Amino acid sequence: MTRYTPDLRAEWDAAVEMARNGTFLFRRDYLEYHADRFPDCSYLFTQKGKVLALLPAHRREAMLCSHQGLTYGGLVLAPAATAERVRAIFDVMAGQLPAQGIGQLLYKCVPHHLHRYPAEEDRYALFGRNVSLVACNIASVVDLSAPLRFSELRRRGVRRAQASGVSVGESDAWADFWEILKDNLAQRFGAQPVHTLDEMLHLHTLFPENIRLFTATLDSRVVGGTVVYECGHCVRVQYISASACGKECAALDLLFAYLLQERYADRRYFDFGTSNGDDGHYLNEGLIAQKEGFGGRGIVYETYLLTF
Repeated sequence: MTRYTPDLRAEWDAAVEMARNGTFLFRRDYLEYHADRFPDCSYLFTQKGKVLALLPAHRREAMLCSHQGLTYGGLVLAPAATAERVRAIFDVMAGQLPAQGIGQLLYKCVPHHLHRYPAEEDRYALFGRNVSLVACNIASVVDLSAPLRFSELRRRGVRRAQASGVSVGESDAWADFWEILKDNLAQRFGAQPVHTLDEMLHLHTLFPENIRLFTATLDSRVVGGTVVYECGHCVRVQYISASACGKECAALDLLFAYLLQERYADRRYFDFGTSNGDDGHYLNEGLIAQKEGFGGRGIVYETYLLTF
């Protein structure tokens, strides 16, 4: 069990690329863009000099968190990380972390649809330990290999957007979309986007092949859009928003029809993201109904609290 230091960056990133459940969010460039808010306290686990697992994490007093700056986290597992070895990794943490003043681990699992190859040894290793499920958020995911039909409401929306002259496609109009997003979040929830525009532009510059903006326009004006994170065979929505005009002409219905049926039809999963608040206790029924109208069905994002 080795604490991450900057001289291990190349080894870390190489392990992410080889991992069964690694995505670009675990690359050091992504983890460190908000290091001021989440001071790094990550670990590598090795056997005979080879990386078995990574734990992207930060520390919050006596708790190790994996990782509150990410939607998902947990152990990033190499192909050689068998069930026995992953159980041993948890034993090592239980033996060493308390000596560092860490008595609890807040552990986010990587949902299975983001795995390149099955990688749930960590969930098995949690079983039987002093652990509790503290958050369970539900995401709406479309299986693009056998998608469900859009609801009639969404199909009518597609036709309305087409009749209105809406056009959709990839875009670099980040500032225009961000204004729509900020206005919607402020008016509806009194909130701000998790990322500032500058942060998102920075991340897009670092990962141009993974982070993309798609917009719907009407009369050359952005009326809606979505930011997507491409994670191999899975595409995950990070933000969705439309202006009042975009909502009136159902611009997002046409945009998602394009993304699901054309742009990403060759991928395996399309994840619309979660529709929860309060660690999953609150379900935004209107929001999840919209996502389910495109054929999305539930996959959970779980967070456990392990006490040593």
